[in-house]
Amino acid sequence: MPSWAWGLLGLASGAAIASFLQARRMRAPVSQIKAVAERLARGEHEARVSLPPDTELGRLGRLLNLIAERFQHDIVELKRLEQIRKDFVANVSHELRTPLATIKSFAETLTSGAIEDKENRVEFVNVIENSADRMTALVDDLLQLSALESGKMPPNFEPLSLMRIAGEVTASLKPLAGKKEIVLRLEPFHDVPEVRADKNQLKQVFTNLLDNAVKFSGEKGTVRIWAEAKNRGVSVSIQDTGVGIPADDLPRIFERFYRVDKARSREAGGTGLGLAIVKHIIEIHGGSISVESRPGAGSTFRFTLPAA
Repeated sequence: MPSWAWGLLGLASGAAIASFLQARRMRAPVSQIKAVAERLARGEHEARVSLPPDTELGRLGRLLNLIAERFQHDIVELKRLEQIRKDFVANVSHELRTPLATIKSFAETLTSGAIEDKENRVEFVNVIENSADRMTALVDDLLQLSALESGKMPPNFEPLSLMRIAGEVTASLKPLAGKKEIVLRLEPFHDVPEVRADKNQLKQVFTNLLDNAVKFSGEKGTVRIWAEAKNRGVSVSIQDTGVGIPADDLPRIFERFYRVDKARSREAGGTGLGLAIVKHIIEIHGGSISVESRPGAGSTFRFTLPAA
């Protein structure tokens, strides 16, 4: 065989050996990627590829890991949303069950002969009416919260004076505060710019926060309202001398239907949705809301809004 033929044979053999060795080197990482992909397909969302990142297969493995992490995050989020939905349905059912049971009980009492009881029948009818009002308030709040969350209630923005809005709401709540001899102290908003907001929604924010402050303050308490310009916006504070909120409850205070004292909240006539509605309104206005409180030392709710 000529020497040149031997040379070609040697080159061919070397190439074959190199290809064989390269295939062997690739077999392990390819097998690992395949195994991880199969585990992910079986629902083992924590499976990950572990390969050197400076190779083509390593980069492929890193991409697979990123996809797996995003998928795992989505699964966790879906489970969280599903739990929220279940809790929401359970809470709505529970909130409606009490007034419905009251209406049914007093209606049965009336139809079984109490309607002839002139001394008590008016009181029975009043209880039925109050329970119906409570159900109506709950349904109204549910519809509003749903509209806010879905974007079906966009704000009608216009320049507004916070001092004027706070004054109107404070005046409307004075009769309620007067029953408990609570002082509503609206302090002048010095050098506070106008905000760009929806008038009705902003009124509801003040109404819900001030109504809570009055309801959960003791006799002869004080509710202070003040505002200040801050970071190209406005910070509004509403402080009460009420019962306060335990530290463990503070992170959940703006959740739907969350109540610190469930029995007392229902007696006060709340639906458990007021603070959730406030939070959504503030957020769609580009602001934020927080609370500071200690048991027995009152609470301070503070929200911020961008200046007009």
